[in-house]
Amino acid sequence: MRVVFAGTPDFSIPCLEALYSSPDIEVVGVYTQPDRPAGRGKKLQQSPIKKLALSQGSEVFQPLSFKRLEEVEHLQSLHIDLMVVTAYGIILPQRVLDIPTFGCVNIHASLLPRWRGAAPIQRAIQYGDNKAGVTMMQMEAGLDTGPMLAKTEIEIEDSDNGGSLHDKLSILGGKLLQQNLPFIEAGSLKPVVQDDGKAVYAAKLNKHESPLDWRKSAIELERKIRAFNPWPTTTLEFSGITMKVHSARIEPGAEFENSSFANPPKPGSIIRADRNGIVVLTGDGLLSLTILQKPGGKPMSSEALLNGVTIEPGMSFNPVSTS
Repeated sequence: MRVVFAGTPDFSIPCLEALYSSPDIEVVGVYTQPDRPAGRGKKLQQSPIKKLALSQGSEVFQPLSFKRLEEVEHLQSLHIDLMVVTAYGIILPQRVLDIPTFGCVNIHASLLPRWRGAAPIQRAIQYGDNKAGVTMMQMEAGLDTGPMLAKTEIEIEDSDNGGSLHDKLSILGGKLLQQNLPFIEAGSLKPVVQDDGKAVYAAKLNKHESPLDWRKSAIELERKIRAFNPWPTTTLEFSGITMKVHSARIEPGAEFENSSFANPPKPGSIIRADRNGIVVLTGDGLLSLTILQKPGGKPMSSEALLNGVTIEPGMSFNPVSTS
């Protein structure tokens, strides 16, 4: 099959590698987003997919969109059988989806129809899903609404964060694509229409969501801390500075000695601070913060942080608006 691939970030790499390693596939072109300024110097950076494609000698195309007729005609000129899309980040109009003989298939990092949208990996952790997975679907004009062609799932471990689950699902996506390429050409996959009634939208991550709201439960906060690691990370306010929280654990039981508190402690109150963690009262339960980061510094253990910052029982982290 003559195949075009469209993808941009690291997550897409195993899928493109699967195409390169398939003897019956000819990758006739790779689409990726335009080079973007990044880093302190704001120099133009190639996407991970562009770097891989160039290393394999593939032609790389980087349109801003497919609104211009010239871009659509160029894709038509490649005479492709299939277009594979994985985290491309550019909307494909219907006139593009209609070009390949076998249409366009998308490798999406969720168990559709749950978590359609931009941040399915992180939202699955944040909202306490037990399982995550990858779905291969036939693309249509709607957002992740196309019929499902294949699906595979894994358990979400208690230790998983946004980064570790991203890496697991990235590899899983490449395997799912490779296993099903022969069936696409044979036309033997049976599309399964998604149940829109079970659809859940995974909104794009935003730094404005980072502050921790201590009125929420310890379970909710611990999940959010894991989900937002490594980006955008969760934050707390203390003595006028914003610190990032990279890791935490739920403290068993919610009983503690409060005789040292002049007033009944409120969510955000620091109950204990020692080498084992900084324990905070939440809206339901206790949460121990174990890895934090001061502005301009590196992530450090709570023990190391306490060597340079005075945090004691009876103090509190500033309340924030709900998020």
